Amino acid sequence: MGSKGNLGSQLVKIFSADKDYKVIAWDREEIDITDKELVFKKMKELKPDIVINAAAYNAVDKCEEEKEFELAEKINVEAVGYLVEACLETSAVLVHYSSDYVFAGDKKEGYKEDDEPKPINKYGETKLAGEEELIKKSGQGLKYYLIRTSKLFGPKAENEGAKPSFFDLMLDLAKKKKELDVVNEEVSSFTYTPDLARATKKLLESEKGYGVYHITNIGRATWYEAAVELFKILDKKIKINPVSGDKFPRPAKRPAYSVLINTKFDMQRGWEEALREYLEK
Repeated sequence: MGSKGNLGSQLVKIFSADKDYKVIAWDREEIDITDKELVFKKMKELKPDIVINAAAYNAVDKCEEEKEFELAEKINVEAVGYLVEACLETSAVLVHYSSDYVFAGDKKEGYKEDDEPKPINKYGETKLAGEEELIKKSGQGLKYYLIRTSKLFGPKAENEGAKPSFFDLMLDLAKKKKELDVVNEEVSSFTYTPDLARATKKLLESEKGYGVYHITNIGRATWYEAAVELFKILDKKIKINPVSGDKFPRPAKRPAYSVLINTKFDMQRGWEEALREYLEK
């Protein structure tokens, strides 16, 4: 699901490169995951061993609006419930992705997998509700990997409507300006989509138990610190000004510290190294 998105595109690439997998890639053209009958029909016909759901509503600020929140609930909650029920019926393993935004952001040391979620915006509420669709069915035999991640960046998605990453936005702005104001807040971890896709495959092939996992690249940074690193790697002379989030008021609150601590799976490389690779490519 979501095979043409930023993460979905990389998942298709990584799994398709292994002859042991037969990849059936579905995006919105192939399936509407908010259509319960269609989800059950296609799942029963295909009978997959593994279902990876990389589809999500992720317009954080728009989600504060009533109509957009309803749409987010359909995609991030109700549709996830349909996939859960279909996977139970077909005995498929379900991989689902969630967000650091399920946490309040009041722990400077970061959040472990079993820390209590407490979202502070509507988007986070929908992602947490989606998580609960999986967790509440674990007692009924659902086999699932719930992967929380954050601040995705990587190769451009095949889907033209996919959100550009922070780094792509910075590069685009730098073409037009010689000076940028960047928010020096919201400490969390950046995640390179090819690394996340490879980690997902490795997790599925491991003997790790089902449940919740935190997978990001190592390291933590604010938006400002990430922008400084970006232009340092490029050796591009541009003035970066650290500013408060008050300079760019947004409808949705953001967690101040939402670093995801990984205590259960292999550590990924540092986000700076991954960023260098992305820029080289």
